[in-house]
Amino acid sequence: MAAMTTGSTSRADANRRRILDVALAELLRDPDASMDQIARAAGVVRRTVYGHFPSREALISTLLDGAVEAVAAAHAEGRAGVDEPAECVARCTLAVWRVADRYRILVGPAQRSVSMQVISDRFTPVREACIEVLRRGLEQGVFSSPLPAPALAYVHEQMLFALMEAVNDGLLAPEEAGRSAAVTLLTAAGVPASRATALVAELSD
Repeated sequence: MAAMTTGSTSRADANRRRILDVALAELLRDPDASMDQIARAAGVVRRTVYGHFPSREALISTLLDGAVEAVAAAHAEGRAGVDEPAECVARCTLAVWRVADRYRILVGPAQRSVSMQVISDRFTPVREACIEVLRRGLEQGVFSSPLPAPALAYVHEQMLFALMEAVNDGLLAPEEAGRSAAVTLLTAAGVPASRATALVAELSD
């Protein structure tokens, strides 16, 4: 009986993972993809999708949770062992964008399904890490901004969301977006454009 239960649980977990992977791909193809479309693409019946996710909002919320975890891990990787604030911002932005590019299509559906306050709350740990880097840069004179670190971190966060939407709308080429985002965040923090561009190019190469 235990073996049967374990097998059933494994199949259910595999189905759930497949549904999430397919849902992300379908939303990338069609941001308004329905639960029926996702079920067909995943090769399961509609009831199976609803068995794991009671609504489209719940499915998107779960995808958003995965995005937040991936972004947090990428941000931690980007700042690991880096003390210089400008380099830290550049590395973190490049690392985060590599993950965010996979999930950028969720920005629109997530904003329609989940309040921006909820989305913002989920990114609190990443934001706090950003604030610390920005505060250190402002204190050292690496950054120059009339905004205090918490407000500047908020601006950076909103700029990233806006750049994702720009890619989604075809206004910015995906292959250029990561570097563009890093340069944009650095210049918003007061780093001269020439220095920001050179630093990002060096790190990208």
